[in-house]
Amino acid sequence: MKNINKNIVFPSDNRKTIAYARVSSSDQKDDLIRQVQVLELYCSKLGLDYEVITDLGSGMNYYKKGLTKLLNLILRGQVKRLVLTHKDRLLRFGAELGFSICEAKEVEVILINKGDENVRFEEELVKDVLEIITVFSARLYGSRSKKNKKLLEQMQAVVENNVSDNP
Repeated sequence: MKNINKNIVFPSDNRKTIAYARVSSSDQKDDLIRQVQVLELYCSKLGLDYEVITDLGSGMNYYKKGLTKLLNLILRGQVKRLVLTHKDRLLRFGAELGFSICEAKEVEVILINKGDENVRFEEELVKDVLEIITVFSARLYGSRSKKNKKLLEQMQAVVENNVSDNP
């Protein structure tokens, strides 16, 4: 990303560390609490002065309140480092774009868990496919449509059965 033009304004020394946590749905609030605890422990252990920003929503939704706040802080040159538990906590698809913005604005990105060895590639792929199916089916048929819900359940069952059949 060396071709991205940087502003002439140099970052100030009083920039913040932002710890960002996100979960997809309200039934994952316990995971959000765990993420925040991990982020706080990590930042405290390093002696960082930090602010926590949390979000509740799909990793494919680019209009979340916390994400918008984070991006605005980065674009204004107010962030020194961004701390995440996992790469996909920023965005499921498009995280690289966010990281490129960070690079252009001289924001250090810290991923606490660079890779979870316990999660198989196929499991991650299934999560991605199910999220894509959910988003596109909701857009095509409307999120309250009975036909949409039935189609989504059938597609999820097919994907999950194919993964469980291939150990």
